[in-house]
Formats: sequence, structure tokens, C-alpha cells
Amino acid sequence: MMKKNILRIREFLNELYPNPKCELEYSKDYELVIAVMLSAQTTDKGVNKVTRVLFEKYDSLEKLSKANLDDLKEIIRPIGNYNKKSINIIEIAKKLLTEFHGVVPKTHEELESLNGVGHKTANVVLGELYNIPSLAVDTHVSRVSKRLGLTTSSDVKIIEQDLMKQFPEDEWTKLHKQLVLFGRYNCKAKNPNCLNCKLKDICNK
Repeated sequence: MMKKNILRIREFLNELYPNPKCELEYSKDYELVIAVMLSAQTTDKGVNKVTRVLFEKYDSLEKLSKANLDDLKEIIRPIGNYNKKSINIIEIAKKLLTEFHGVVPKTHEELESLNGVGHKTANVVLGELYNIPSLAVDTHVSRVSKRLGLTTSSDVKIIEQDLMKQFPEDEWTKLHKQLVLFGRYNCKAKNPNCLNCKLKDICNK
């Protein structure tokens, strides 16, 4: 892609979202890990509704590690895939306690050893908690990247590599959040707000 287009994309995203924030609610590091794991195939808004109940009732790793499985299923039932995700919550809590002394680890390998935590989730956690340059690719990032000509691939790992090649490393974590918000509120899958988009002339939609 032409450098001037990359510059335009950066400038427009910085104009729209100068200080992008993760929209998942959490007050403790491990809560973010669980929230991101729960967010697979559902919305952040839906996750926040259930985690408000979950983290109030089970307000420590110890309590989560010993939680009643059926109770967890009932709490997170609204976001779907609750059977597997409920088991993941308990297993994540147990492993963080037994292998990591209750501290969320700082490497992909260690994070991905946790139940339900894959490459994308690890990227989000590393960028959000530790400011380690990371570029997680979700459905929003994938869609926006293809529309703006930043990638031609549908493979999330290739999209990640394409983005990393085109944007400065110290902007990766911020860019991830900007692309998520842009895809969520502007460049939506259905009815995107093309009329008010300064990038419509380079969009492939």
C-alpha cells in the first residue's frame, strides 16, 4: 500500500480515537484474561453484563477456582458457549494460582497455556496489561483491514503480519484498539457510515 494512504489511515484513526480504550470492564489483571476469553463469538457489551455479576460474586482467583460449575453456567449463559467457557474460568483461575502465583504471565507461550486463551487473546492481554506491542486481529480488525486494502488475506495471522509490516511497532497496541472501535462504530459489517468516512475513496467495500 502507498505510504500516503497509510498516513491518511493513521491520521483519521487518531482523529476519531485519539485515546482508544478497551471496552471490556475489569479491575484486576486476571479479570481481563477471563473477559477476553469470554468475548469470543460475542460482544463486549454482553460480556460486561455477565462479568459484573461474575466478578462481584467471585471476587478472587481462589473463589473462582472453587466456583460451582452450574452456578457459573447460569451466570454466563446469556453470552453463549457457556459450558466450555465456564470450565475455562475455573481452570484459568486454578492455573494462575498454582503455576503463576496469581500473576498474569507476560509471554504468549505462558498465556496460551491457559484454558481458552489463544493467540488473539494473548495479544490483547499483553498489549492492554503490559503495553507489549501486540496487534490482535478480531472480526472488526479483519474486516476494516481488508476494506482499506491493508491486507488481502482472510487468515488472521497473515493479517496480523501485514499490519505489523505497515505500521510502527510502538503503535500496534493503539492501532488494534482503534481498528476495533472503527469497525464497531463506523465501518460496521452492515450499514457502515461511509458518508462521513474520510477514507471512502481508498475503501474496497
